[in-house]
Amino acid sequence: MSNDRKLTNDLTEGHVGKKLLVFALPFMLSNALQMIYNMVDMVVVGKFVGSSGLSAVSISAQIVMLMTTLCMGFSTSGQVYISQLTGAGNKEGIKKAVGTLFSTLMIGAVIMSIIGIVGSNTFLHLLNTPSESIAQANTYMYICSGGIIFTFGYNMVSAVLRGMGDSKRPFMFVAIASVINLVLDLLFVGPLKMGVAGAALATIIGQAVSFLWALYFLYKNKASFSLDFKKESFKIDRPTLKVLVKLGVPFALQSSAISLSMVFVSGLVNTFGVFASATFGVGTKVSQIPGIMGQSIGMAVSSMVGQNMGAGKQERAKHTVHVGLMFTTCIYTLMGVIFFLFPSQIFSIFTNEQEVIDLSRMFVTSMLLGFPAMAFMSPINAFIQGIGFATFSFVTALLDGIVIRITLSWFLGIFLNLGLFGFFLGYSLAAYGTTIPAAVYFFSGMWRKRKMLTQS
Repeated sequence: MSNDRKLTNDLTEGHVGKKLLVFALPFMLSNALQMIYNMVDMVVVGKFVGSSGLSAVSISAQIVMLMTTLCMGFSTSGQVYISQLTGAGNKEGIKKAVGTLFSTLMIGAVIMSIIGIVGSNTFLHLLNTPSESIAQANTYMYICSGGIIFTFGYNMVSAVLRGMGDSKRPFMFVAIASVINLVLDLLFVGPLKMGVAGAALATIIGQAVSFLWALYFLYKNKASFSLDFKKESFKIDRPTLKVLVKLGVPFALQSSAISLSMVFVSGLVNTFGVFASATFGVGTKVSQIPGIMGQSIGMAVSSMVGQNMGAGKQERAKHTVHVGLMFTTCIYTLMGVIFFLFPSQIFSIFTNEQEVIDLSRMFVTSMLLGFPAMAFMSPINAFIQGIGFATFSFVTALLDGIVIRITLSWFLGIFLNLGLFGFFLGYSLAAYGTTIPAAVYFFSGMWRKRKMLTQS
């Protein structure tokens, strides 16, 4: 069997439900590890440093996430484009896409790294970071910003492989980073007492090792991508860049709008002090548990839709979304029951401070009200990504992030004087702003008239 056949998974044939589930399982494992990877910092810091450390990691991580939206946007555009090229059997196009994506993201990583280091203190003050946390938050920002190139790198390789139908190798890359992060977190923050700096170093070292292995894997399988790893292989191809920018900019702005709105709500929450800040940080991590499972289904749906639309199989693409909706509805229903019954027990995993645990019921109540929208959002938005309709994704993200999440949080928390609960509720209910218009677009069938990227 050739390397090309090993790396390419045909998602246009076979039983949709089985194909989707088998393809999504490595994504679930990968995202679960990534969730653990992100949560380990919170758990270890919460236990060894306390609420000031939790607040520092939570606020800094939101800023770092905002900076990585460029990476995520272009990685998504690369995955979508490569999936359609794979479905159309265009090997030369895949080669140009991989080289152009790599060079573009590495340039972007350097720029984001400089912005993060230079602007750290300014960003943290704009977010009303509690005085108890400001020094630790700056330390975390400096270290994570310095290593952002590794985050960009392994996300790029994973996106290429997902587009070609390979979900197993991205899981292995994340597994490496997660295990290293866990071990080093316990060592640096525990016995070595390095505090928040130790947590940041553990994260960056894990990502660095993962990226280097991903790069080695790309080199070993260069024939599958028609790459020779010479300078010419990574030359930015203008027509390809045009497609990636056309997709990547709206996708990046989409992620930025959502991340920016989360940062804004965090700033409102931070005015209530370090315990409210820590609660919001823990709560957003907890909400990722069903979120990463739904996202995993969405990632699989996106690649399957891309390949099937590229192959001209519209009905199979539509059926893929229906199956995805069935899976995500079951996930959010089950997790919703668990969160409703055991909020205090779940939050106590992250912290021993009673003030944070006492606020857990408030956060969980607001979170559950947004679960119906979240269940629908992952597969339907993944469909819109899979067909390459980046502009629609961007517009709905603006509606979610800027118009609804920020406005609703302010309206409920300040105008209606619901305070902290109003901020939590506005954060959660904003998901309907993306889900409702996306669902109308999908179920109306308007998407059938769109041209594929490979037809442009």
